[in-house]
Amino acid sequence: MHIKMEGIHKSFGANRVLAGVDFELLEGEVHALMGENGAGKSTLMNILTGIHTRDAGSIIIDGKEVSFSNPREAEDYGIAFIHQELNIWPDMTVLENLFVGKEHTYGWGFLNSGKMKALAEEQMSKLSLSLPLDQLAGNCSVGQQQMIEICKALMTKAEVIIMDEPTSALTEREIRTLFEVIGALKSNGVSIVYISHRMEEIFEICDRITVMRDGCTVDTKAIPETGFDEVVRKMVGRELTDRFPRREVSPGPVVLEIKNASRKGVFEQVNFFVHSGEILGISGLMGAGRTEIMRALYGLDPLDSGEIRLDGKPVRIQSPSDAVKYGIGFVTEDRKDEGLVLEFSVRENMALPNLFSFGKNGWINDKAEKAFAEMLKDRLQVKTESIETPVKNLSGGNQQKVVIAKWIGIGLKVLILDEPTRGVDVGAKREIYQLMNELTERGVAIIMVSSELPEVLGMSDRILVVHEGRIAGELTSREATQEKIMTFAAGGK
Repeated sequence: MHIKMEGIHKSFGANRVLAGVDFELLEGEVHALMGENGAGKSTLMNILTGIHTRDAGSIIIDGKEVSFSNPREAEDYGIAFIHQELNIWPDMTVLENLFVGKEHTYGWGFLNSGKMKALAEEQMSKLSLSLPLDQLAGNCSVGQQQMIEICKALMTKAEVIIMDEPTSALTEREIRTLFEVIGALKSNGVSIVYISHRMEEIFEICDRITVMRDGCTVDTKAIPETGFDEVVRKMVGRELTDRFPRREVSPGPVVLEIKNASRKGVFEQVNFFVHSGEILGISGLMGAGRTEIMRALYGLDPLDSGEIRLDGKPVRIQSPSDAVKYGIGFVTEDRKDEGLVLEFSVRENMALPNLFSFGKNGWINDKAEKAFAEMLKDRLQVKTESIETPVKNLSGGNQQKVVIAKWIGIGLKVLILDEPTRGVDVGAKREIYQLMNELTERGVAIIMVSSELPEVLGMSDRILVVHEGRIAGELTSREATQEKIMTFAAGGK
């Protein structure tokens, strides 16, 4: 399938998102679509698949001008879209999610469960995905939900598959499997639009790259004809030095210590500590228990046994409100369902953990609250028309900035960051890294869970590797390598 989009314009009210974008997808190619958060990448693909209506421009597929009025029409035409924000039905099983709206039935209308299970197991085996089909999707991790979405798209027999940040929640092993699947699809003539902020992936699997900036097409080039620095410069409109900003490490005393923490069937005998002013990286494969340990530490899930000590004193954290009271913040990996109130404005989301700072006798000082939100918007360079804009209208990366921003003003001692740069562009990543450095300079201890090994290596002072619910190894920043981390993560010594 050959797709050509010419002169695409789109505005939402007074907010111009696309201003004459051109994009071409050739048959059997993997085409990278890159740009900063808010550049218009997802909007362009939403227009292609009928989620949004273009204001101007044309879409030509195999020489014929087309216009889809909804995603189902695009899918029937052979175009599937794996969205960055997962479209999972949490109260339905894995099998039901895979076939929602596409159920196989017998002639008299009863579901043909046997056929659906066989098709699901066949596709899941290609992705090396081992997941009970009768399990509720809401009980799956974000990474598992991502693999369900990928599996669902592959089952449509599409000729074009749009992948928006497909590896953001996947482990290194799952990414390798996905790349093998992409290679097989490409050899069968399937075209892939690959939207990602992970530069290493782009240069490994893509044939061409189109860069967008501020709603416009900047350039399209074959991958061998460009390089990392050129792509970054075109994305951000400036030189970007030092991917991981440097800082002088001078950690203070131990601020948080976890002793013999266990949760039956999830993790056991977990021991670690973090100093004030330190970034402690947590690595490991998906399902190893990294996020589960952090959730228990924050009071989201109960501990069966173990002790949490803050500044040398034992504390009881039985709920997130307890954690906040002790100065512990948590940026969850699932920003949409757990990190934000999507209907609330940018201002309201930023102010939520800080309301006591703006209130007196039950009244909120609106002026102080607005000044606080404006300061954070400018500091983190959140792209939005106004702090009164509903946060659901922001791009994924800008939503992530709001999630982080809301914790800055409460006098944190410890900040837990679970996949802090998931779905965030290279420029915004550096801004988040710089903010992390600034927080540590103020004495904040940061625990960073990340599936991106370059990020773990580039930002951590120490690294803990989790394997099957246990701390499998500890590495200093100087001795750590990707090979050593993966060895511990796989259960080696």
